[in-house]
Amino acid sequence: MEAIAVGIDVSKEQLDVHVHPAGTVLKFSRDSVGIETLIGALDGVAPQLVAVEATGGFETVVVAALAAAALPVVVVNPARVRAFATALGRRAKTDPIDAQMIAQFAAATKPQVRTLPDAGTQALADLVARRRQIIQMIVAEGQRDKRATPRTKRSIARLLKTLRRELSEIDADIDETVRGSPVWCEKEDLLASVPGVGPVTVRTMLAELPELGHLARRQIAALAGLAPYTRQSGRWRGQSFIGGGRASVRSALFMAAMSAMRWNPVLRAFHQRLRAAGKPKMTALIAVARKLLTILNAILRNKTKWQNA
Repeated sequence: MEAIAVGIDVSKEQLDVHVHPAGTVLKFSRDSVGIETLIGALDGVAPQLVAVEATGGFETVVVAALAAAALPVVVVNPARVRAFATALGRRAKTDPIDAQMIAQFAAATKPQVRTLPDAGTQALADLVARRRQIIQMIVAEGQRDKRATPRTKRSIARLLKTLRRELSEIDADIDETVRGSPVWCEKEDLLASVPGVGPVTVRTMLAELPELGHLARRQIAALAGLAPYTRQSGRWRGQSFIGGGRASVRSALFMAAMSAMRWNPVLRAFHQRLRAAGKPKMTALIAVARKLLTILNAILRNKTKWQNA
């Protein structure tokens, strides 16, 4: 018997639901009443998978409510769902059709259901994301200052002063959040024991990669977008590329890798071997970042600090 998979297309106002393979189509409002009604309807269906497409934040409350109701919910990548629909020849795009494609995609690919971040982890992730946004604004204003008129420079200076003050407050909030949790404090000490890994990298890992320490090295590399994808056809073999994954995690690992290539003896030697073998600079950097991620994953899994061996 084919497994029951439910696809949910989330918009600002409503939830379009498709139950596969029955073909049942449902619609609910995206508010507390609608979500509770949806949960009741799904309890009667008993699905093996409930797939929700990532929609830039609208799905967060829905996913949290479904997870709290002990339903097997998973968030799927909209680009992969669209590629799946294109492969099936489905060019039309409406909310009910999207829900159907999400359900069929889940039934065909069977994405793994993972434990979702708890409220504390989500709150830390929001702070880390906000810190990243503020830094981007500071950099942008700094670039504008280089070609600004004297009057505009004064405006930029005032804004930069405000942004730096806000950044300081965000950093204090992040520090208080991490230090207020014994579990996070322990994880922070473990991760920070690796030479080249600073507090920003550590807190990005804690907030935005909660699976760290719970998955195999290839799985965790794929989540961070550091798993190489091979391109081959017959005798032709193209260059491997990385892609997808969590961009913020990957960026943090690249920064940490550049630091580790200077201060971490193991990763420095690894990088030197790659360059001596003729590997391009970017290829070597990606390999160091991937190896660093593997080390961090093993450290949290084994609950053992870095040992220079």
